[in-house]
Amino acid sequence: MPHIATCDLCDAHKQDTTGGFRVLPPVFRDFGAVHRFSGPVSTVKCFEDNTLVKAAVDSPGEGRVLVVDGGASLRRALLGGNLGAAASRNGWAGVVIDGCVRDLAELALCQTGIRALAPVPLPTEKRQEGQRDVAVQIQGVWVRPGDWLYADEDGIVVASAPLLG
Repeated sequence: MPHIATCDLCDAHKQDTTGGFRVLPPVFRDFGAVHRFSGPVSTVKCFEDNTLVKAAVDSPGEGRVLVVDGGASLRRALLGGNLGAAASRNGWAGVVIDGCVRDLAELALCQTGIRALAPVPLPTEKRQEGQRDVAVQIQGVWVRPGDWLYADEDGIVVASAPLLG
């Protein structure tokens, strides 16, 4: 899929008043080897427990983007090198985490987009908690399964349908 620049998308959709076009706040850092990615959204909602993140990246990604509502926790990493490699191996276009990651050297080699708030070395607890494919709020912005996410060096935008620019 050819890359569509987020700036161009914002220029084309800046007058959108329907709520179908949203921009995530500029708080996410880039951790993967792929810096530009897009695709339909799948979601996970969890807090300091990455059981469902692991289940998602261990399944076929089919070019989708996994959006993880980690409650913006800065205490535990929801994705590390092993899960980043699984996301890449299983065809996920990207993973956007409202939370932390770890194993930065390993994530930098993953051929998938990875965005998160910050690194932290502490892993999660495994409590088998969370929800998958539900509407989530990421930094105050609603993201729903089936939305389309576009990410590049300028930021991250979400739309309720695929965009052509």
